[in-house]
Amino acid sequence: MADTRLIQGRYELLDLIGRGGMGEVWRARDESLGRHVAVKCLKPMGRQHDPSYLRVLRERFRREARVAASLQHRGITVVHDFGESDGVLFLVMELLDGRNLSQLLEDNKQHPLPVPEVIEIAEQVGAALAYTHRQDVVHRDLKPANIVRLTDGTVKICDFGIARLGHDIGFSARLTGTGIAMGTPHYMSPEQIGAAGVDHRSDLYSLGCVLYEIATGAPPFDMDDAWAVLVGHRDTPPRPPREMRPELPEYFERVVLDLLAKDPADRPEDAADLVRRIAGLPSRRTGPAERRTLPEGRPRPYVRTSVRLTEPPRLPGWARNMSTGSKAAGTGPLHPPPDPSAALTGTWTGPWTGQWDKGRSTAPHTAGTERPPPAGLLAELAGRHSEGLRLARLERWTEAGEVLGAVVAEREQALGPDHPDTLASRHEYGFALGRLGRPADALREFARTAAGRERLLGPDHPETLAARQETAYVLGQLGRHFEAHQVYSAVLAVRERVMGPDDPDTLRCRHNLAFSLSRLGRLEDSYRMACEVAAARTRVLGTDHPDTLVSRYEVGYALGQLGRWTEALRTYREVAAARARVLGPDDPDTLAARYEAGICLGRLGHSAEALTLYRALVDDRTRAQGAAHPDTLRARHGLGVNLGRLGRWEEALAEARDVCAIRTRVLGADHPDTLVSRREVAVGLGWLGRWADALAVYRDVAQARQRVLGADHPDALASRNDEAHCLEQLGRAAEAVELYRQVAALRQTRSTRGHPRPI
Repeated sequence: MADTRLIQGRYELLDLIGRGGMGEVWRARDESLGRHVAVKCLKPMGRQHDPSYLRVLRERFRREARVAASLQHRGITVVHDFGESDGVLFLVMELLDGRNLSQLLEDNKQHPLPVPEVIEIAEQVGAALAYTHRQDVVHRDLKPANIVRLTDGTVKICDFGIARLGHDIGFSARLTGTGIAMGTPHYMSPEQIGAAGVDHRSDLYSLGCVLYEIATGAPPFDMDDAWAVLVGHRDTPPRPPREMRPELPEYFERVVLDLLAKDPADRPEDAADLVRRIAGLPSRRTGPAERRTLPEGRPRPYVRTSVRLTEPPRLPGWARNMSTGSKAAGTGPLHPPPDPSAALTGTWTGPWTGQWDKGRSTAPHTAGTERPPPAGLLAELAGRHSEGLRLARLERWTEAGEVLGAVVAEREQALGPDHPDTLASRHEYGFALGRLGRPADALREFARTAAGRERLLGPDHPETLAARQETAYVLGQLGRHFEAHQVYSAVLAVRERVMGPDDPDTLRCRHNLAFSLSRLGRLEDSYRMACEVAAARTRVLGTDHPDTLVSRYEVGYALGQLGRWTEALRTYREVAAARARVLGPDDPDTLAARYEAGICLGRLGHSAEALTLYRALVDDRTRAQGAAHPDTLRARHGLGVNLGRLGRWEEALAEARDVCAIRTRVLGADHPDTLVSRREVAVGLGWLGRWADALAVYRDVAQARQRVLGADHPDALASRNDEAHCLEQLGRAAEAVELYRQVAALRQTRSTRGHPRPI
């Protein structure tokens, strides 16, 4: 044949087995030993490809070869040789005479495999995984296409291209800082989806997905939308297999459901334990036998991830625009990923689109004779990016900001400002800055990320929209609600057009737009939109899904803003009860709903009931979050307010002073929460008739707010009004009138300078 040629003068390529954007697999003849083998080749890179990525690609390829070659087990594909010849990277493996599980299902017209074969496959794959896990190797991409059943019945695992050595901490559950996922959506574990720590139990989850599919004919979350698949893995208990195939043994179903536990701790201890449990099933040769009772699995319907305030929990950024990938029983399209090193393993899927090169930076380091950054530096930066994400998940924001800020600077120097890795780190750095109370700095980083992604990916790309949406969020933090509303509206229009009205990001954008509308004073519009989002999320995700409950929480807020406190109270109580069921009674979101219910009780004049609620809430938050946590202090503030409403001003003043002292120490003297507590001290002093002392505190608060927020900020103006009221109480009417006039003038200036009034 015309394509026949020799690799390294030894391997004669005969027949093409598979082809894709990054390489090919050939049946070949080993001229030295006279045997047939399979040779995986990576296509030569042209000059249009970034040399630095070729270096990373070579290292990933060698990594696959080293990991696979170190494994010697009848259930693992044997690797004979690897190297590079004339710019072509190649991997020589045993040639398997059989069909992978995906092909077996296709051969069976998508009907499930016979039960004895399913159990046989489960035992053999379990034994192979038990061996690899003892070698401290985690596969991380177990799926039907990577499991081959030979003609003699032997089952082998292949394609260890994204395998991870257990002691190798340089690689996380993501491929690189670009945010491209490691794994295939239909078989990914919840911890892979959440970019959390991945160990051997992730392989057990993936095996559970495979067994579920070959036993029922469909994967546990059989949807063509990647987002829906990922949400299913993260949040939804799988349907029991016997509901679709009653002849499956009950004990087999229990094993599969245990493998699919959301929490890794609820899965079998290891693959060896799995093999022992499978051995307790009826024999496929002798018929029913004595069975041992297996423990019931403990399905956990929701897995919580770290979420930002006032925003529903979301899937990680790398999952946006992700396709479902190949599955044994489905037709979801698989598009090649934009990171060349992601295409080292698995079935090749079609021609490379060149999308990665489209946005290549034109920074000096890529031009002319400049040397590209060494692969070691890129790997180090990817590891440090992942470390920054880990610190963020732990809410260690100061450390996360320091790490990510340094990575942004070094990636920009090494790769250019518009490189996807640079932009990924900049996006995460902006988020850390926002959580550190530096919204202006966060806005700068998000704006630069959005501009870079628009140049790289286009204005309608999900990653571009995500960065623009973050700019709107930070604009809201800065009190620039009209600008935030404009950005949210523009992003929402694109999301609805490109992704559809029920896409999770579309609904999240509508949720935030409702929040923005309330800050603009458009309370009826905010309430209506919040109700629409809650109804859509109920339809798409279910009544008790955390995202649905976030939207119902926003409905409660809008009702309160409209003065409909009885309805708001009922809504918050329903949300609190649902969150207690779904997330647990001590989850911060559950406690937040209880806090809002306390506010409603106070507004309705039920201060005694509110006081009882806040005392219990303070105890629960102290136990769950700590005595100095901002949320605990917020509950104590509410307790003090209701003591005052009951006329117990000495107690209220003591509580306000104590909370103010802790907030000053923990948050700083000029933090908004601290200033709220200082104002509450002044309120207590006033009610006790100590107006001179109250005036001094009111003035301190007004000056601090002017210094931090600006003289015409609404909070600063409110403090000046407090000061004027205090002057009136002291009989200093002329000073009070002059201060009222100053406040009115500042408000007029603010209005004419372009700050829109509520619409």
